[in-house]
Amino acid sequence: MPSPRSSRERRAGGSSGRLEFLSLSQRGPAAPDSPSRRREPAGAAAAPLPEEDCMKLNPSFVGIALSSLLAIDLWASKRLGVCAGEGSAWGSARPLMKVIEVSGHGIPWLLGTFYGLCQSDSSAAREVLLNLLFALLLDLVMVAVVKGLVRRPRPTHNKMDMFVTISVDKYSFPSGHATRAALVCRFVLRHLVLAVPLRVLVVLWALIVSISRVMLGRHNMTDVLFGLLLGYALYGVVEHCWLSPATAPALFALWSH
Repeated sequence: MPSPRSSRERRAGGSSGRLEFLSLSQRGPAAPDSPSRRREPAGAAAAPLPEEDCMKLNPSFVGIALSSLLAIDLWASKRLGVCAGEGSAWGSARPLMKVIEVSGHGIPWLLGTFYGLCQSDSSAAREVLLNLLFALLLDLVMVAVVKGLVRRPRPTHNKMDMFVTISVDKYSFPSGHATRAALVCRFVLRHLVLAVPLRVLVVLWALIVSISRVMLGRHNMTDVLFGLLLGYALYGVVEHCWLSPATAPALFALWSH
């Protein structure tokens, strides 16, 4: 007759075997290791996507907004370029627009200011003209720097028949004419005593010069708007750095007769 101890051991062995079988059946069959899985080191995480791929898959709201504004700017500028060519909607007004273009060009303003400075006999007039010359030179430098940095091409419907251009003039942003118009307008209104009708004409001239840049197809609308803001800000720089006999005696001694 078997002993009580041996029967208990058999029951315990059978119970442990049934438990092991149940645990294996719950886990299911083991998946075979794929070659790629065998090559991966243990605990290795999935490689992250490159940053540029993430940006393409998840474009930012700012990027979408800027792209939309750029598309609207190009579309509206092309629609407003009614004097871009002789065959345009207002092609007959193109010669008049080109006269307005010359009135806002830097060379006539520089030559006229330099001539007035040489012919002036008044110390007050020389001070104003010398600072206007400084403002025009500052305008040329700042516009050239920004154009060289941004390098935005001119509109495709523009005809490159502009009056006296230099290397950076092949770029569009910002509009040098608009910058100069805003700068000269603020300067004249601040330092010249003019009747009200003449002051209105000065403001109208600055606006017409700026609008003509889009009508001629020379610039997009954002080029002109930024140019107006830049010219407005540059006048503040001129006022802050105002040249006088006390601050720049050498310059005034050079122009004194």
